[in-house]
Order: sequence, then C-alpha cells, then structure tokens
Amino acid sequence: MRDLDLITIGRSSVDLYGAQVGGRLEDMASFQKYVGGSPTNMSVGTARLGLKSALLTRVGDEHMGRFIREQLAREGVCVDGVKTDPERLTALVLLGIRDEHRFPLIFYRENCADMALCEDDIDPGFIARARAVVATGTHLSHPRTEAAVMKALHLARDNGAQTALDIDYRPNLWGLAGHGDGESRFIESAAVTAKLQSTLHLFDLIVGTEEEFHIAGGTTDTIAALRAVRAVSGATLVCKRGPMGAVAFTADIPGSLDDGEAGPGFPIEVFNVLGAGDGFMSGLLKGWLDGEAWPVALKYANACGAFAVSRHGCAPAYPSWEELQFFFARGVVNPALRHDVALEQIHWSTNRTGDWPDMRVFAFDHRMQLENLPGANIKKIGVFKELCLKSAHLVQQGRPGYGILCDNRLGRDALHAAAESGLWIGRPVEWPGSRPLTLEPELGPDFGGLSEWPLAHVVKVLCFYHPDDSATMKADQETTVTRLFHAARRNRLEFLLEVIPSKAGAVTDQTTADVIQRFYDIGVFPDWWKLEPMQSDAAWQAACDAITCNDPHTRGIVVLGLGESEDRLAASFAAAARFDLVKGFAVGRTIFADAAAGFMAGTTPPEQAVTMMADTYTRLCALWDASRAAKG
Repeated sequence: MRDLDLITIGRSSVDLYGAQVGGRLEDMASFQKYVGGSPTNMSVGTARLGLKSALLTRVGDEHMGRFIREQLAREGVCVDGVKTDPERLTALVLLGIRDEHRFPLIFYRENCADMALCEDDIDPGFIARARAVVATGTHLSHPRTEAAVMKALHLARDNGAQTALDIDYRPNLWGLAGHGDGESRFIESAAVTAKLQSTLHLFDLIVGTEEEFHIAGGTTDTIAALRAVRAVSGATLVCKRGPMGAVAFTADIPGSLDDGEAGPGFPIEVFNVLGAGDGFMSGLLKGWLDGEAWPVALKYANACGAFAVSRHGCAPAYPSWEELQFFFARGVVNPALRHDVALEQIHWSTNRTGDWPDMRVFAFDHRMQLENLPGANIKKIGVFKELCLKSAHLVQQGRPGYGILCDNRLGRDALHAAAESGLWIGRPVEWPGSRPLTLEPELGPDFGGLSEWPLAHVVKVLCFYHPDDSATMKADQETTVTRLFHAARRNRLEFLLEVIPSKAGAVTDQTTADVIQRFYDIGVFPDWWKLEPMQSDAAWQAACDAITCNDPHTRGIVVLGLGESEDRLAASFAAAARFDLVKGFAVGRTIFADAAAGFMAGTTPPEQAVTMMADTYTRLCALWDASRAAKG
C-alpha cells in the first residue's frame, strides 16, 4: 500500500545557526538549533505543504539524534526509515549569516551517522510505500552510501515509483575543499562528474543550480552542461538561476535558458541564502507529485525559495500550504518577508508543532494563595507543588491531553521534573494579583529571562483587563502584554493570555469578546486563551467569534475555575463544551485547596494530599469529558 508520497534519502544533521547577523562566525555568541541536511529539510518542507513525506537516514544514539527524530515526527514526517546508529554521532553543522552573499559554515561530518547508511538499511517494503524516492548528490560520494541510494532507486523504479535527484553539490562533502571552506559551491572534478553521470539515467527529475549542472555535465558552459546531462538522461531538468527564477526542460535543450518553461518569481529581500534550494525543491516536489504543469510547480518552488531566503534558518523558514496560498492571493507587501506581520502570524500559527485537541490542565501555578495559608513557607510550597505534579501523573497515566500550569519561583523542582512527561506545560509570568499588570522579577526589565525557557513551556500571563478601564490603566497593561507577546515570539515560545474582566468591573455577554478584540487590534495574537466561565451561549459565541475572525488558526480556549465547587464547574463545563474552540479546562484551587490547607497545617500527610488531589482531578476530567460527549 502506497501511504507515502515521497521518501527522501541522505544527509541529516543538527544545524546550529548563529543568532547574530552580519558578523563573522568567529564572533557568534549564541546559536539557534534546527534540523538540517538537504533531504531532511525537504522532508519537512514537503510535509508542511501537505505531502506525506518520509526520511531515510541514520542518526546517532544520543540527544541530537533524538532531537531530529522527535522534531521530524512533530512536523508530520514519517520516521520509519530513520535508523539509529549505536556507534556514530549525529552530524553537526555550524552556520552563520554574514550578508546576502556570504554564509560561513563548518560541517562536522567525520564518520557521522548519516554517512553510515548502507544497503541493509534499505527495506524493500518501506520503499514500496512511496510514490517517489528523492536522492541528493552527497550520498553518491561514498561507496557505502552510494550502494544504499542505488538500491533504493532500483527498488523504486521496479515498483513504478518516480525518482528525483537534487544534485546538492558541496565540494567540501566530496573531499575537494577544506574544513574552513564549507560555503564553497563549485570546484571542478572529473571524478565527481563521472560518478554523477553514471547515475543520472535512473532519475525522472534532476534539479540543480547552474553550478551544479556544471559539475554534472562536466563543463562550465551551462547550455553545454545541460546537453551533456540530457545525453545520458531523459529526466526533466530544472535549472535554478537565483534571482532570475528557474526553468524546466522536458525535451532537447534549446540554445538559451530563457527558452525553458518558467514560473513567476517574487521580488523579495535576500537575507539568508542557506536552505533556499531545499525550500525550492520542496515546492517543486509538491507541484510535480500533484501533477501540476511545470509553470505551476515552478511557481510553488520559487515562492518556497523566496520564503527561505527571507528568514533565519532552513527548514523553520519553509511555508505551510495555508501560508503559501495566502501569499499567492495577497502578493508581496513587504519584500523583507520576515517583517511582514500578517504573513509571519500565519507562518507561526500554521507551522506550530504538536496537537492539543483536548486540554485537561491541573493549574497549581498559584503563589499568593499558597503563601497566605497558615503554616506555609517557601520550602513547603515547593514540596507541595511536587505533590501536585505527582497527582497529575497519576491521572494522566502517560496519556495525551493532560497538562499543568506551574510557576518557577515557588515550583521550580516540580517544573523541572515535568520535562519528558508528555504533559502540556504552561508557566505564569505575572506578579500575583497585580493591576496594572507587572511581571515576575525573573523575566528582567527587557524580558530577557524568556531566553532561558525550554521551548516546550508556554508563556502564560493573567491580565485583569476591562473595557471600561481608564485610558492610563489600559495603556499600561496593553504595553506590558504587547511587549511580552513579542518577547515570547522572539524566543519561539507559545503564548497564553488569561483575561478575567469580571474582577475589574461589571460584565455582559459582550464584555469578554470586546476584551479579546482589543488585544487583536493592538497586534497580540495568543496561541491560547484562558477565559473565565460564562453561563450564556451568547457570551461564549461572542468570544469564539472574536477569536476565529481574527485568528482562524488559534490553538483554542481553556476555561478557568475561579475556585468554584465541582457542581458549579459542572455547569460551567456544560456551557463551554458546546463550543469546539474550547479545548478543555485549567483548574487549580478546586483541585488542591483542601489538600494544600491540610498539608501546610501538618494535618494531611503527603500521600493523602496526592490521593485527594488525584481523585478530584479525575472527577473534573470525567465531568469535562461527559460535557464534551453530550455536545455530540
């Protein structure tokens, strides 16, 4: 059964991208971590465009190998072909952006895992699942990896699948350039030309830059090189021409590159050329495998390449299908695409990884309420929050759809222990009870403390905001929330905004919706909303409409508890569960209040506190599930 559109074969690495732009790699102070390697990038790029992609490679049995495997899975890439090498390390690349022309990089690939791919790793059953197999040039550079690629190609052709080659010529990876010359794109080599030409007849599609066709054709005359490739291959040849776009040749090569089939280009600012070819190839493969005409496929390819050159990183820069359609419909507004606010919002919201259709969140991020309990102190509160986490695990039992809210100031040990639990983790930043909103000191005056957060943590902020607030109060709170939102995005962290207007004034069915709209109006697009219980359908409908008309890709809403009794929460859940945008609840005091009071007073032993909280949490989960089921 062909359940895959394509399998890409070859390089897989961790890219450490210099975060500073415009300087030497020697002067980089910090790095962003992404998946890398041409086939790996293409597997992500095509998955984002809606194709069912898979990667065939090797990674190390260590943290970086697990990162690649987990990130690919989060992106929707099938990892059945990602083998774990017990002896070799995952490949590593250090990269920088000097300017639009220079991109210093160092390949750490000595005896790396992906170059150990061998014939035994090629499972005929796996290859048979795909409509196409895509290879890249680097894995033809070594006899062992070449044998693996050749086996996969022959199996694909025997199965009637299509085959494609991205020449992906890196002289450094063929042993033709030194370690310090990783950005070199072309060095003549008769041996490389001969090796490539011995395989070109196996492909239905061959893609490369002019320089890459020079190495494949054995001449620096581009037309002559294309004709040399045509002499040994009937494949469609797609030649990339940088800012001049790309052209496709399905038959004899004409006298000019301008005579090939072309697609529209996009006038954008070049920021980072690294990974542009893999983005281009992702769009091209989408059009090719969807059966589009070459001008349409090249339109996809040119646009995906444009996104890549305008953003930081390789795979993270590639668009989703929704983003691409938005771009085609609206066109270029800001040539620096990374500064196009509307486009970047769609890019972020449609490429977030992870899926949370159900949210049963135990919120024990409370600080002031616990500090005020008789017998409480900082140490006991920290221990109690570890008991809260233990009760959450008892209820979760490793299943998806469960989460916690926990602070770092008093609950640090619990927060750290929650890693690798599979729980959704939200982390508050507001100073308890503050109005106007102020934040925990750990964030620092410039919110730089967010740079220390794990990417899995969601920034949660509670703002007591009301439409009837004074102009000064509104301005103060809006400024803080806006700065925090942008700081979260800058640090690649999801953002949850909690608003409780009833604590700041009288409310109607329209009040919460008005608050929501105001934050969108000032450019705040939360990934999550946390809203107080609303009893009327009209209030919930108004709130949901305000969110979806501004951000159709939002994660959704969780309903808070306000310390209400289970009976009152049951009514709140029943009202909220009628709306699909409400994904679940985030409740705290209803679950932990009695256990916390007894624990701090010394009358409730730790294990009893865990049991009490787990029992209540279980009942609330059942209430929510029943409410959702009743909706039908």
